[in-house]
Amino acid sequence: MALTGIQIFKLLPKTNCGKCGFPTCLAFAMSLAAGKVELSACPDVSEEAKAQLAEASAPPIRTVAIGAGDRALKVGGEIVMFRHEKRFENPNGFALLITDTMDDAEVNARLERFKQFEYERIGLILRPELIAVKDESGDASKFEALVNKIKQSSDGSLILMSGNPDILAAGLKVCADRKPLIYAATKDNLEAVTDLANENSCPVAVKASSLEELTELTTKLTEAGVNDIVLDPGSRSLRQAFEDQIIIRGAALIKKFRPLGFPTIVFPGEMTDDPMKEAVIAAMFVAKYGGIIVLSNFYGESLFPLLVERLNIYTDPQRPLATTEGIYEIGSPDENSPVLLTTNFSLTYFIVSGEIETSKVPSYLLVKDTEGLSVMTAWAAGKFVADAIAPFVKKCGIGDKVKHHKLIIPGYAAGESGGLEEELPGWEILVGPRDGSLIPAYLKTWKS
Repeated sequence: MALTGIQIFKLLPKTNCGKCGFPTCLAFAMSLAAGKVELSACPDVSEEAKAQLAEASAPPIRTVAIGAGDRALKVGGEIVMFRHEKRFENPNGFALLITDTMDDAEVNARLERFKQFEYERIGLILRPELIAVKDESGDASKFEALVNKIKQSSDGSLILMSGNPDILAAGLKVCADRKPLIYAATKDNLEAVTDLANENSCPVAVKASSLEELTELTTKLTEAGVNDIVLDPGSRSLRQAFEDQIIIRGAALIKKFRPLGFPTIVFPGEMTDDPMKEAVIAAMFVAKYGGIIVLSNFYGESLFPLLVERLNIYTDPQRPLATTEGIYEIGSPDENSPVLLTTNFSLTYFIVSGEIETSKVPSYLLVKDTEGLSVMTAWAAGKFVADAIAPFVKKCGIGDKVKHHKLIIPGYAAGESGGLEEELPGWEILVGPRDGSLIPAYLKTWKS
């Protein structure tokens, strides 16, 4: 059971040194008990106290790693019910389903889609992480061969799916070093799957027919030494699955109920035969609260929106989503192309760059680091003013790329034009539109 703030306080140095960022050790203890701070923030806590405080400092939902190496996926580790309370910690993982009854052509096509669907957005790579290999044939050798083929063809993390421990063991024989998720331990095979998990040091998913049964199974697993657990309450109707996700999350975070303090796995494809409806259900679980989302297939038109939704949900709401500072070339610009300036707030960047693309006028877009603030907000905060913009323009190298030295600034920053002309001798400052939708028409009149 988690310790109270007073119990934690008794184990702290009680020096009130303030090194942790709190005025007193009691205030730090209360925040630690509430899961709002990590124990590592106190530099003077003893090793003995660290051991006793491990339970209190651990997140209510355990962090579980699936896979090994650079592509390993971490799920769980959550400490809040709602993103605005602090932030969500570890993004959901998307898994592609491949079964051992599919022919080679279908398997190869799915593996190719797994590799192909990778997108760059604001300097980040968005892609799925997992391949779920499902036993449908009941043939251990066939399952083993498929697992081996997927392992050799992809660096994605694996989920091995079978109710037969012998078939799971056959799959583990060729991929245990990749630390796959074993799916699933049930009331009928619990002991055998527990042995597989312990022998191979792999995480295990637990599947039950109810939350009560799920609690019993996770309790038995942890007593047997298996702590890296993923939960499947077995619900396959949309409403029940949604309710179970919320109940599990609330029990772990609010009630501090350890038997349900683990990430979950969901199967939208088992709730509908319609690919588009499956995508909508998956979108719901991105926010509420699927740790791993197994999709029956990947389609670019649905996977990309899901990846973008995940990116938005799992960004820190206290830190705006920002684009990397620098020069962005849109449409193969040359030395006569216009040069526009904006801030690195991602939404601003996407609007401006999108309108430039719409104009079909090859251009350079200078993105100034304003700590993720929009043009108006950054200007008001003194982060998008002449004496901040000018050094960036000088250092970014745009002067070597164009011969006209004309800089188009946003209409909302028109007041900085005079200051910029003083700070940037030799540059002509042009005031562009206030509204991004007017950029195409403005650029049509461009003359270097």
